[in-house]
Amino acid sequence: MQVRSFTAEARRTQIVGAAIEVIAEVGYPQASFARIAERARLSSTRLISYHFAGKKELIEEVVAQLYREIGGHMSERVSAAATPLAALHAYIEGYVEFVAGHRTQMKALLSIFLNGALEFDPAEQEAVVLSPVEQILRDGQAAGAFRQCDLRVAAAAVQRSLDGIPLMLESHPDLDLETCARELVTLFDHALCAS
Repeated sequence: MQVRSFTAEARRTQIVGAAIEVIAEVGYPQASFARIAERARLSSTRLISYHFAGKKELIEEVVAQLYREIGGHMSERVSAAATPLAALHAYIEGYVEFVAGHRTQMKALLSIFLNGALEFDPAEQEAVVLSPVEQILRDGQAAGAFRQCDLRVAAAAVQRSLDGIPLMLESHPDLDLETCARELVTLFDHALCAS
């Protein structure tokens, strides 16, 4: 494992932050090293190339950083919930809250995915994406809070409804995200709660 100096880590963080801003502003296809270097106030694109082997590696780090941020935020929200129902609410509200507070990052992430800049292998990655929601639903079924249902289908419905929010913001930038979270919580309460 390569150990980087504090200065190298700071420079990488600076480059990733600039890449996020540029991608959000002009879109992934137009996010050149020249634009990223200018945004990061670097004297040359060679400083990017020194830290990242190419655009693909830089984009992989952008996505990894955003996933870490989302994961940390969601984990904190869900772990504080006292019941499976509260955990489901925290998951939905936490995701929408993250989107609301990180619009630039989510816009960049959306552009990366819509332009096919990152490979997604459903056979390998889908289970990882859905597992947190499946666990909440499994715990809720065991506690009698949620009805019996196909966990994978229900988890996919929850996750895909959340994944669609950044796309909705592209066409409706004034979307009321608090209302959005409230509607999704109500929708999935009706769909999943045991009667």
